[in-house]
Amino acid sequence: MINEILLYIGSVIILIWGISHIIPTKSVVRGFGKISEDNKKIITMEWIAEGLTLCFIGGLVLIITLFEGINCYVSFIVYRLSALMLLVMAGLTAMTGARTSNIPIKLCPIVKTIVAILYLLGSML
Repeated sequence: MINEILLYIGSVIILIWGISHIIPTKSVVRGFGKISEDNKKIITMEWIAEGLTLCFIGGLVLIITLFEGINCYVSFIVYRLSALMLLVMAGLTAMTGARTSNIPIKLCPIVKTIVAILYLLGSML
């Protein structure tokens, strides 16, 4: 029971983080100042892509837990691979965006790592 709760909590956190990543896209792009239209499109695409990826990971874990349960081998694989992807994304963010002065971006690797830990714990208990 506790492992399901950990998985659900992690899923909700990363879904909300993904949605909150997508919502401010326009203001994030504006924050780059005067850049070319091509660069604006690339930043927009990448910002939305990361948000969608986070939403996908959270949604996938949520759906697999709801419909297959935690005792299914496929569920175990989904939890572990989702945790791995979040850790890779956390590492990438820690080496790039988190080195800026933007506080939410500095928090991003922490949030991703916490959710990855919740997924790993949820798949072990």
